[in-house]
Amino acid sequence: MYMILLFRAMTRSLSLALIVTCVVFLCRIADAQNRGMTMRSPQHLRDGYAGDSACRSCHTEQSDSFTRTSHHLTSQLPAGEAILGSFAHGANQLSISDTRGSGSPTVYTMEKNASGYYMSAANGASGHASTRSERIGIVIGSGVRGQSYLYWHGEELYELPVSYWSDGKQWINSPGFGNGPPVFDRPASPRCLECHVTYLEPLSPDPSDNRYNRSTLVTGISCEVCHGPGAQHAALHRRTGNAPTSDELILNPAHFAPDRQVDMCALCHNGAQQTLLGDAFSYKPGQPLSEYLEANPADNLPRPDVHANQVELLKRSPCYLNSPQMSCSTCHQVHAPERSAASYSTHCLGCHRVESCGMSKQLGQKIAADCVDCHMPVLQTDAIISQTGDKTIRTRMRTHWIKIYPETAGHSLTSIPQ
Repeated sequence: MYMILLFRAMTRSLSLALIVTCVVFLCRIADAQNRGMTMRSPQHLRDGYAGDSACRSCHTEQSDSFTRTSHHLTSQLPAGEAILGSFAHGANQLSISDTRGSGSPTVYTMEKNASGYYMSAANGASGHASTRSERIGIVIGSGVRGQSYLYWHGEELYELPVSYWSDGKQWINSPGFGNGPPVFDRPASPRCLECHVTYLEPLSPDPSDNRYNRSTLVTGISCEVCHGPGAQHAALHRRTGNAPTSDELILNPAHFAPDRQVDMCALCHNGAQQTLLGDAFSYKPGQPLSEYLEANPADNLPRPDVHANQVELLKRSPCYLNSPQMSCSTCHQVHAPERSAASYSTHCLGCHRVESCGMSKQLGQKIAADCVDCHMPVLQTDAIISQTGDKTIRTRMRTHWIKIYPETAGHSLTSIPQ
């Protein structure tokens, strides 16, 4: 009898424990959903892909450094400090008057509550008649210059009309959006997304469609974007315990021919308007990019825009044309955050002598401190323009067309102490 009672008590305890476990698990799922997170299991990843966590177990130092790069932070889920714009009362609104004089002001309000981060638009005589409110689903941009935001409508993904601008720490009209009534119907295309997220499965072969399997979202640019599928590589090293520097069953861009190394970067750094020849997110590092994207018409412009055109501009540079082994990684260490522009001078001086510079007689040895600001100046882009009220907001980016710019020669160096 005692054993029967003991068994019943244990059964009740186990049942209670099981119920508590289930409740905790379900609460965690709800909490993750409330924060806009996606709980992913390995089967949601593409075949052969393992995810950054598999890389981190062996490549700890590189992984930790890479997580601080703009590549890795170029998209995030809206949680914690991912959204840089203020949601505090008094700093969370953008009021836009219709400069055409054809309508009432639009007031955008950025709000946070228990279910997530929201962007609301009010358009009316008083500016307080709510017309639309959408939950931020994906944060686009590391914040070096700013951020834009996407929202989900079922399987469809759209861009929100307000962005954050780092210069001035201000909310602005998203580039390309006007001062008129709020617009919430700009689709997020696969070609744009594959430069900001590691993967998001399109639900249509049409490159203009914006329907995706949201459970497959992998934010940021991850290890496997450049190194290819890593599941077999990770499994091999778990099984054998070999040194993690071994390259079996993984792609190592350092071993690519220079043209293929540049192609890998050109997927996103050679113009934003290229047309897909295949399925989005199907490019494999080491393949000729010409088999994946049509030629970019901007390549033939006398002076391509500096936005996202780093590779084409580099290819016009005498440094590149006269150096068959030169690639983007000649100067850039992709596993670490970007350094100051002046620090890249050491790469220039690996080939060039200070005395060869036309400004050496005027400025002396101090020109060795900053080759980049003279020969790769920061120029205005016409691709990213925000018209916010009566203000036109533009950004500037460093050109990768390395050459002599008479208008900037010595300009940045005159402030360097003798």
